[in-house]
Amino acid sequence: MKRAAKIAGVLVALAVMLLTLRHRFPAPSDLLHALERADNRWLALAALAQFASMAAFSRQQRRLLIAFGVTVPRHRMLAVSYSRSALSISLPAGAAVSAGYAFRQFRAGGANRSAAMAVMVLSGLLSALGLVLLYAAGALAWGAPHLPGAWHAHPVLTAGGALAVPATLVLLVLAVRWLPRRLPGSRLLASLTGTLETARSVAARHWVLALGSAVTNWLTDLLCLVATARAFGLGTSLIALAAVYLTVQVVRQVPLTPGGIGVIEVSLLTGLVSAGAAESTGTATVLAYRMLSCWLIIPVGLLCWLLLHTRSKVEAHALLD
Repeated sequence: MKRAAKIAGVLVALAVMLLTLRHRFPAPSDLLHALERADNRWLALAALAQFASMAAFSRQQRRLLIAFGVTVPRHRMLAVSYSRSALSISLPAGAAVSAGYAFRQFRAGGANRSAAMAVMVLSGLLSALGLVLLYAAGALAWGAPHLPGAWHAHPVLTAGGALAVPATLVLLVLAVRWLPRRLPGSRLLASLTGTLETARSVAARHWVLALGSAVTNWLTDLLCLVATARAFGLGTSLIALAAVYLTVQVVRQVPLTPGGIGVIEVSLLTGLVSAGAAESTGTATVLAYRMLSCWLIIPVGLLCWLLLHTRSKVEAHALLD
């Protein structure tokens, strides 16, 4: 019943967005012309930015594993990141499948059960915190010229926005340092309590480096969108592109479809067109960006999964011998 309601909600949301854009979709000839005029240098930069985004995601997880005394080779961690991303994008309930796959890979890399679980949970929390920091930086960059007026008009809201990021950091530290001693020992909270208790042993430098990788992951993904927009001559300002990107990330965090396929494309196109982008260049930008950030990751990730799977079989036979 819940699954049917979820599917119905996705279809309704897509229908509303498609009806909104029904008169703004470009003619196939206009779209083809926009694709033909693309600047390959900007597209190459977009591809490099997306690779850097995946590399930052793998470094984030690798740094947390190092914090628990587990060292995984960089190339293997990158292959795991591509594999779990491909699983998350291409399968129903892909997020759960991806998490289970990552847990097994962390265990195979030498992490015990509590460390592997802690890395998974903490990596997700740091990714969310990295996105919050990116939101805060964007708000400051946009609102700095208007800060004096905003302070006089809405002092409470302005002060609250300025304190949001340090407050989030303080709450994270308190959660790690204080909550394990306060949470009751029920089965529902046992896993969370154990994870937070394990996280207390992580040194501050590991937190900083992992959080830096999380922020880099989001920034380079944003750079991929900006470079793709420049490749097609999209006349949208950097601030507007960042605003559209951050807005779409809110939609992306809700797992309506595997990898947000369909929902993200329509949401991103809606945002770009609303920001003043031409229909043909906006559509070309969305298609190219999603090709680099989603669709091409599936074959690359499945290839990495196959290589890791084959290697694990070879290692298992070597151990038996």
